[in-house]
This record gives sequence, structure tokens and C-alpha cells, in this order.
Amino acid sequence: MQDRSRMPYTDAMVHEVQRFIDLVPSNLPHAVTCDIKFRDYFIPKFSKVYGPVFTLYLGMKPTVVLHGYEAVKEALIDHGEEFAGRGSFPMAERINEGLGIVFSNGSIWKETRRFTLMTLRNLGMGKRSIEDRVQEEAQCLVEELRKTNAKVQEEIDQVVGRHRSPCMQDRSRMPYTDAMIHEVQRFINLLPTNLPHAVTCDIKFRDYFIPKGTTVITSLSSVLHDSKEFPNPEVFDPGHFLDKNGNFKKSDYFVPFSAGKRMCAGEGLARMELFLFLTTILQNFKLKSLVHPKDIDTTPVLNGFASLPPPFQLCFIPV
Repeated sequence: MQDRSRMPYTDAMVHEVQRFIDLVPSNLPHAVTCDIKFRDYFIPKFSKVYGPVFTLYLGMKPTVVLHGYEAVKEALIDHGEEFAGRGSFPMAERINEGLGIVFSNGSIWKETRRFTLMTLRNLGMGKRSIEDRVQEEAQCLVEELRKTNAKVQEEIDQVVGRHRSPCMQDRSRMPYTDAMIHEVQRFINLLPTNLPHAVTCDIKFRDYFIPKGTTVITSLSSVLHDSKEFPNPEVFDPGHFLDKNGNFKKSDYFVPFSAGKRMCAGEGLARMELFLFLTTILQNFKLKSLVHPKDIDTTPVLNGFASLPPPFQLCFIPV
């Protein structure tokens, strides 16, 4: 580096290359990128300056970021086929050798996903048989726990009672419980930036040209924490999924399982398990923290792509 002061033309050429390069679809000046943290917490700062579609350079690789419901929906739903590729993830590529449902591409991914969905359906996903298996597993979990919400427990008492296990048919009569489960998934923001996508062909997206193979990050956090859809999005409030009459209301902004062709293949099974496990546990136990609720730190532990919960200690008190 001591040589640089005596090599003005070389130094100027390096600066000019950096100035002249055309980022896809826009550039980020050094003044902004200096506080970048590759999680969605900083992405809103960029979107306010550059709009819902912009580029970040991850190392030497340009990566397009889509921020907000409209941009994410337009890409994953309206242009689902073009954005169905999986972005490069070197560690997974080395371990999986291009196989598996999560990080594969092309015909391998299509065949694997088709096989996965068929197998899950054959195992009973979406049918009463798989619900019975989940109920059995939930009961086993309860028995093992034997060796918080008051409103949820009240709803369980009113709808299910104490003499039978909860079932999926109960969910339509338990709007607060359903809303609470949705709010947990919205609030925890498990995959803030989703798994990386990639465009499968050259595409003109809005006013930008995105070359085939470009990695695309879809900010699920910007959708799940959109203040237009969810007032006070940083506050945990099951009311985000309840109408003025206390009935459960769906939201197109609820995308914890992603959307489009790459959305989670096991979404139906996961929704069933979340409802049955939670209601079965709260039917049998009252949950009590070892510390005052105000002292509980719910700040997620960031780990790669995911926001993981910190460790908690709870007492399961039989009811």
C-alpha cells in the first residue's frame, strides 16, 4: 500500500472502474454501505433511498434485493417461474452436490419437489389420518412434560374442554388462538431475508434488466412487518389477525413460508402441528416464566439466514 502514493494513474484507474461499473439495477454509495449489516434490519434504510428494488454486492457478486409486499409478490407470484431458481449457496452446494429440495435447481428440483409433495400427501398431509398422528405425538409430548396465554386457555376450555384432544375442526371456532399462532410466526420473523432465489432467465422486472442466474433476496421481513398492514408491527399483538368483531382475518402479507413455486412444501403439515401442539400443551399446562415477563429478552439470535429464539426457562404447571 505504500506504493499507491507513487502510482497515481493506477490509483485513478481503480477508482474509475468502481465509479463506472453499472450495478444491477442500482448502486449503493460508500456513505450508505458503511453501516450495512446483512440482515433485514438495515435493508429498510436502503429501500427508503433506492426504492423497493436495488442491488447489494455480496463480495464480488451482485445481488438484487426486493423489499416490500408489492415487489415480493410481483416476483414470487406474478413471475413465479422466472424467479423459481435457488440462489448460490456454496456450502450447501458442496454438501448436497446439487441435490435435495431446498438448494437444487432445474429438473432435479422439479422432480424432487413433485416427489416430496406426493409423498407427503401419501402420508396423509391434509387428511384426517395425519391429524390423528400429530394428535398422538402431541399427547406423547404432554405425557413427557408431566414426568400463556390466558385467552388461549379460556378459548380451549370453551371449545375443546378437558375430556378430548383438540382437532383441526376446532380451529375455525378458536379465532383468538388462530390469530395468536399467526402473530407468533409474523413477529418472530424466522427467515428475514428468505432463502436466496435466482432468476432462471433474463428478465425485465419493473424498470430493471436482471440477467439469468442473478441471486435475488426477497425480504420477507419487509412484508411481515409492513406498518400499512400491521399497525405497530414491532409490537406482538394477535389483534393483527382479528377483525373488529373478534373474528380471524386472513392477510396476504402473511408469508412466513415464503410464496410462489419455492414456498415451503410442508406448509400444511407445519400449520397443523403448530395448532395441535400448542392447543394440546395449553389444554394440559399453564406456562409460567421463572423471571418476570418484563425481564424476558425476546431479541432473536441471528444465525445465518434465520432468527432463532434465545434460551428460555419455563415451568409447566399441570391444570
